[in-house]
Amino acid sequence: MTENLSKLLVAAAMCVLAAACSHMPWNSDPNSARNEETSPAAAQAVSAPVAPLGSAAAIARTPVTALAAVAAPAPVPAAVPPTPAVVPVPPVAKPQETKDLEPAHTIDLARPADDLWERIRSGFAMADLESPLVAVRERWYTSQPEYLKRMVERSKLYLYYIVEEVEKRGMPTEIALLPMVESAFNPMAYSRSHASGLWQFIPSTGKTFKLSQNWWADSRRDVVASTSAALDYLQALYELHGDWHLALASYNYGENGVARAIERNRAKGLPTDYLSLKMPPETRGYVPKLQALKNIISNPEAFGASFEPIPNEPYFVTVPTPSSVDIRLAATFAEMSVDELIALNPALNRPMISGPHTQTLVLLADRVDAFQRNLDAYDQPLTSWQPYTMKGGDSLDRLAAKHGIALSKLKLANGITSRTKVGPGFQLLLPLKGSGVGAQPLPAVFRPPVQSATRRGAMVHIVKKGETLYGISRRYRVSTDSLLRWNHVGVLTTGQRLIIHRAPAKARKPVNPVKISAAQPKLNVVAAAQP
Repeated sequence: MTENLSKLLVAAAMCVLAAACSHMPWNSDPNSARNEETSPAAAQAVSAPVAPLGSAAAIARTPVTALAAVAAPAPVPAAVPPTPAVVPVPPVAKPQETKDLEPAHTIDLARPADDLWERIRSGFAMADLESPLVAVRERWYTSQPEYLKRMVERSKLYLYYIVEEVEKRGMPTEIALLPMVESAFNPMAYSRSHASGLWQFIPSTGKTFKLSQNWWADSRRDVVASTSAALDYLQALYELHGDWHLALASYNYGENGVARAIERNRAKGLPTDYLSLKMPPETRGYVPKLQALKNIISNPEAFGASFEPIPNEPYFVTVPTPSSVDIRLAATFAEMSVDELIALNPALNRPMISGPHTQTLVLLADRVDAFQRNLDAYDQPLTSWQPYTMKGGDSLDRLAAKHGIALSKLKLANGITSRTKVGPGFQLLLPLKGSGVGAQPLPAVFRPPVQSATRRGAMVHIVKKGETLYGISRRYRVSTDSLLRWNHVGVLTTGQRLIIHRAPAKARKPVNPVKISAAQPKLNVVAAAQP
C-alpha cells in the first residue's frame, strides 16, 4: 500500500511539472517579458479568466502539499496538449487611418513640366523684394500689354536655352528673366553707353569675359556666348556679396559702385541691404523691375495678363560653321527665312559668315538634318562675296560700279559710316562678278551706330514716351531709313538720344508718308516699350 501510494505521488508530481513546463515562454530572452508587459496582447493575457479546476492550467497552479494530502488513489489525468505561447500582433490599421497619413497631393518631380513657364515658376528661389517701386513697375508692365506680348514673343526663341543653363548652375530661375529687364529680349538692343545684346554687355566687360568684338561678329550679341558670360559674371557677383539683390545691383551699376555704397552705409552704421543703399535711380529701380515681372509671371490672372505656353524643349541647336557661307545660302540650306537665321545668329556683322571668326551656327532644332543634307548636296561656291584690300587710286564709288552694287549698299555691307576712314589697306567685301548679290536686299544684320553729332546741321532728339521711328521721321522730314542709318535702333527707349542730320532749309522737300524698310520690319516700335 505504502509503495503504491509513493508511486502515485511521484506520477502526480511529474504531471504537475510537465504542465508547468508547458506554460514557460519559448523565448528565454529576458527582454521578451518586458515587451509582453507593455504590449496590448500581454495585457489581455494577464486579465484572462482563471482556467477551471481539472484543466492543465489549474493543476499547474495547485500547491504540491494539497496533492500530498490525498488519502485515496486518484486516476492519472489525461494528457492535455500544451497551450501555444501568445505572440503580440499589432492591430491592423483601418483604411481611413492609412489615408490620413498620405500627403494632400503628390508631385511627380521626375516628370518635367510641359510648359516652360511652369518650369520657370517652380525654380523661383530669390527672396521677394518688398518695395513700393515694385508696384510701380507692375502697373507699368500691365499698362503696356502690347509691349509685354512682343517681349514674350521674342523670348520664346531663347528662353529654353537660358533656363537650361541657369538650372545647370543651380541658380534661381529669376535670372532667366533678366534679359526682359536688360533688353526686352531683343538681341540687337544697343544702349547709349554702347551696351549690346540680350545681356547688355559694354565693350570692356565683354572683353573681360572673352566676348570677341571684331569686324565679322560681336559675341556680345551671340546668344550662347553672351549667356555663358552673363551667368559667369552673376555667379561671381553672388559669391562676392552672398545676396542676389546686391549681385543684380552690381550687374547694373558695377561691383565697385555697389561696394562703395555698402562701405558708406557701414561707416554710418546703416543697413547694407539693397533697399538701404544710395545708388543711381536706374539701379534703385533695377531689381523692382525683375520682381514685378516675377510677380506677373507667377500669377498672371491677378494682373489681367496671360502667357501662352512655351514648349519645354530645345528651340535651337548649334552646328559647326562651314569655312565661309553667305547668310542667305545658309538660311536656304536650313530651310529657314533669313530673318529667322539672323534672329538666332544676331552676332553677325557682315552678309557672309566667316568660319574662322564664327565657329558655330545656330539653327532651329528640327532643321539640322535638312541643313547638312542640303549643304552636302550643294556643288557651287558657298559665298557670293570676296575679300578685297583697297589699293592706291581705288575709290568706293568706282569699286561699287565695277562690281554691280549700289554705293550705299556697299557701305552698308561693310559697316562704313561717315566717320570711317577709307583708303589704301582698308579691307572690303565685294560681290563676286556675275553673282547678282548686288541686286539682292542685304540681310538685316547689326548696323553700327553714329558715334556723335558733331557734323554741322546735326541735332539730337530725346525720345519721349509713346514716340515711334515713323512719327519722329515725319516730325523732322527725314526717312526712317535715314534714322536707321544714323542711329542703330533696336528698341526705342524713353530718354534715348537719336542723331538727326537736317538738310539746309532751302533743300528740304515735303515728305510723303515713308514706307518702313523691309530690312527692318520690327524696329518701328513705341518708345515706351523699354522701361
